[in-house]
Amino acid sequence: MNTPFTATTNHAISHMNVGDGIEPITVIGTEDIRNGFDPTCLEQARNSRLAPGVSHLVLNPDAHGGYGAPIGCVLASPTHIYPGPVGVDIKCSMSLLQMDIPEEELRNKSVRRAIINAICERTPTGAGKGQRSVRKSRRVSRALGKQVALEGASFGVCDQLGIPPDWATKCEDAFHVGFDGTAGTLGERLDVLLASGLFPTFESKVEQLGSYGGGNHFGECEIVRIAEGAREQAVAETFGLMDRRAAFLSHCGSRGFGFQLANHQFNTLQTQFAAKGWAYPGNDKELVYAELGTNEANDYICDMSLGANFATVNHLLINALVLEAFQEVLPGTTGHLVYFISHNIARKEQVGNQEMWVHRKGATRAFPAQHEGLLNTPFYETGHPILLPGNPQDGSAVMVANPDAVQSLYSVNHGAGRAMGRRAAMRTLNQSDVDASFDTKDILTNCRTYPLDEAPAAYKDFSEVLRSVEEAGLATQVAKLKARFVIKDSDKSLRGAA
Repeated sequence: MNTPFTATTNHAISHMNVGDGIEPITVIGTEDIRNGFDPTCLEQARNSRLAPGVSHLVLNPDAHGGYGAPIGCVLASPTHIYPGPVGVDIKCSMSLLQMDIPEEELRNKSVRRAIINAICERTPTGAGKGQRSVRKSRRVSRALGKQVALEGASFGVCDQLGIPPDWATKCEDAFHVGFDGTAGTLGERLDVLLASGLFPTFESKVEQLGSYGGGNHFGECEIVRIAEGAREQAVAETFGLMDRRAAFLSHCGSRGFGFQLANHQFNTLQTQFAAKGWAYPGNDKELVYAELGTNEANDYICDMSLGANFATVNHLLINALVLEAFQEVLPGTTGHLVYFISHNIARKEQVGNQEMWVHRKGATRAFPAQHEGLLNTPFYETGHPILLPGNPQDGSAVMVANPDAVQSLYSVNHGAGRAMGRRAAMRTLNQSDVDASFDTKDILTNCRTYPLDEAPAAYKDFSEVLRSVEEAGLATQVAKLKARFVIKDSDKSLRGAA
């Protein structure tokens, strides 16, 4: 598809025209990044922008082909809700746990290996894996599972699971409610799902609380390197970052719990489209939608909220278990949550002078200092932490938004983004070379062989992605994260997580 990018005065921001009289797609990325967008990504971006009710679309530098909408896009609508630009892994997210461990403590490989083992005894990895597959997990009953789904990181939920309750103040959203802004409708929706048999695997999915999935989900021990500069140092202090100390970065979502809810919603809406003879945007069934105010939209928003509440507590519990594992190997270790932020979610936000549902699919919220969305949070004067995973060998980043993030609907990329499909990576990359590269950089993993489809070479150049964000004026790097070990699922069945 021939899709020209129209340059702006800022070379890292351009526009992709989709038709006369239609607001173009905003594209964040240097020329090298733009030239790397795959045809599927661009076609999906165009289809999404032209879909009913969509008023804005942003393509981030990590964008690549997904299901319906590209992974790495932001879509806003005042009238419709779209499951595709949220995805099946509802509220897939990042979190960062800062500890007081000096980097010198982790130079010894035997110490790092002991911590890996201690974490793996508490937090299982892989599709379908749950609490019963490891010895030291937290057991979650059906009743507590329902409370998690309805309340998110409430004091009662945190208290029962051994999660420090103050961690809820370091969440982008500690809890989600029903379509009408109340918890009551969320409870009614869950009752319907359970009573009607629409959630037959509820108890087994609840048992995945406190676990990583497969694909690109991971846990990673980092050493924090705070950037030089007065602003960066002050922001890092507000974030609670500690220079040359260990931290733990996690990437996962709502596991099978959210997948079950999302998959049911896709099937329900696609059945409705077929029954009514409606056409899919771009002839793509993954771009189904519901008009706000309809029963279908209300049900989707409630189901998304149930999955999002599960994802929130899943992350907080993982962090509590990870801290416990470090303390087992290094007694006296203390730690606190820096932030928990999602990149697969739809939220009500103000866009210009209108309230809209902003869908972020593989995209991260980026509110700068004094944004009204940060009122009554610890980050009103600085902007909130933005957690961007690159890859274990090139590092990850903590950033903070600038006022110019308004150009991208207050959003940035959620990571590096894939440059190579999973099957292509499996065909192209050499296992011995990949494993040797981790040995050379002294990065340990829990895998006998590192998953080829998750190798650093399968992803875009993270430095160029970061350069796109910084040169576009969207955000500033506060700290770099250098990996010391990685927890991954080594399943080779290509059950990748979006």
